[in-house]
Amino acid sequence: QMQLVESGGGLVQAGDSLRLSCAVVGHRNSDYAMGWFRQAPGKEREFVGGIGWSAGTQKYADDMKGRCTISRDDTNNTATLQMNSLKPDDTADYCCAVDPMNRPDTVAVEAAGSYVYWGQGIQVTVSS
Repeated sequence: QMQLVESGGGLVQAGDSLRLSCAVVGHRNSDYAMGWFRQAPGKEREFVGGIGWSAGTQKYADDMKGRCTISRDDTNNTATLQMNSLKPDDTADYCCAVDPMNRPDTVAVEAAGSYVYWGQGIQVTVSS
């Protein structure tokens, strides 16, 4: 059973950068896409960005383009979400997820329903 564990959250100030990591446990292959989602209090869960099997398959939400970078290290079964120029509106619980049906050279999808395995989530708070 695949398990995902996020790390790196916390409290930062507006304008700061933050790097979240997601470790995949219990699965040796890298044949899946990874996505990042977030949910703020009182709001729907939304797609932040994702990456397919390889570099060049990243997809980002419109309001995150230019402010975040997603990468993966298949040797260590981890993925990272680097966020820059953080705003108070970025405050949310961030969660990584795996889409096991993604195919090679295919961009990560935005639909949460495509993701089967989910982490517990980690809080990111951006103060003004």
